[in-house]
Amino acid sequence: MFGSLAEKFNHIFSKLTKRGRLTELEVKEALREVRIALLEADVNYMVAKDFIKSVTEKACGEVVLKSLTPGQMVIKIVRDELVSLMSSPNQKLQFSANPTVIMMCGLQGAGKTTMCGKLGAYLKKSGKKSLLVACDIYRPAAINQLQVVGKQAGCEVFERGTQNPVKTAKQAIEHAKKQGFDVVIIDTAGRLHINEELMDELKNIKKEVKPQEILLVVDAMTGQDAVTISESFNNDLDISGVVLTKLDGDTRGGAALSIKAITGKPIKFSGTGEKIGDIEPFYPDRIANRILDMGDVLSLIEKAQEAVSEEEARKIQEKFRENSFTLDDYLHQMESLKKMGNLTDLIKMIPGAAGKLKNVNIDEKQLVYNKAIIQSMTMEERLHPEIIKAGRRKRIADGSGTSIQQVNQLLKQFEQSKELMKQMKSKKGLRGLF
Repeated sequence: MFGSLAEKFNHIFSKLTKRGRLTELEVKEALREVRIALLEADVNYMVAKDFIKSVTEKACGEVVLKSLTPGQMVIKIVRDELVSLMSSPNQKLQFSANPTVIMMCGLQGAGKTTMCGKLGAYLKKSGKKSLLVACDIYRPAAINQLQVVGKQAGCEVFERGTQNPVKTAKQAIEHAKKQGFDVVIIDTAGRLHINEELMDELKNIKKEVKPQEILLVVDAMTGQDAVTISESFNNDLDISGVVLTKLDGDTRGGAALSIKAITGKPIKFSGTGEKIGDIEPFYPDRIANRILDMGDVLSLIEKAQEAVSEEEARKIQEKFRENSFTLDDYLHQMESLKKMGNLTDLIKMIPGAAGKLKNVNIDEKQLVYNKAIIQSMTMEERLHPEIIKAGRRKRIADGSGTSIQQVNQLLKQFEQSKELMKQMKSKKGLRGLF
């Protein structure tokens, strides 16, 4: 996510922080590079221009230039301006009683139908019962697709075949009221391009069902096209927010940094993968931190909490405290780590890690090898890895289809993990993460 932009920012600001005092000329030269980086990231020209103007006014002040750490203060100003650029008072979904109606719209191919299921699954975690409504009667298999994602999300799907979508939407809301649904998510029709027919239908649905939220689903990878589409839909429908799909693959970030400034409407959610659970609220402060390689510890903690229960975390902490952490526990930890998502993305959430790992590819197959190695050990070996000498290592390597070097590497990683946890025990902040 934003890898290209983050790398350029890291390069620009590393030069600033290595210097002592800064002159106004040096700050302006750095911000000129920032402006070029934003434009290369496909950020809207006027957005980039206004952003640099605002940062320059604050960064070239006497307080910054005469401070002991001017480079760090400039970075903080850029970070705060990035947050301001993407933030809105209406960042969160607005809920109402009887029930909340969310109308999803967008062009074909943006991932609108899948996002309906993801949103339903996300809301289910917070205890809300969602009804998915099939109002796309034109695209072949659109209704079937919604039924598939609805099943994955654990949400009921309301459909009436190819009858008028406005009529279907109204019937769905009546059904939701009778059955006690908290949220109605309407999957509307899309087109390959914006046209009058599409907008008229969406306007009719909006007029009849009066949704609390109109969310536009756009593909982050399309850059300025996503911004243009957002502007057009907003002009016709007065959308309440945007959902960016494929944000995990967007190395530039142009759409994410431009949409709110151009439309005045916030990005409320982002799609971060293909699985039904790959949806996140859009947090401008966390996104700004990632772009500036400040990490995203809050998101990392949230992912950890989803993968590991509080009781499991407490037990692991006890094992480290008692020095009884075994290879079986280590295997369980690796399984939990896999649930959290892509390892490279997770590590980049640690402050400062993105810059150091820009050319590092983590082989996730190694987790599979490690699992095979541990499962090829006897129970005694898992409990007491110190007894695994040369003969045993060869037997384990043969049994797991790996090499002795891989067995050695796993045992070394295990010992390093134990040592790291010993150090973490004395640090309250890191212990809190566990």
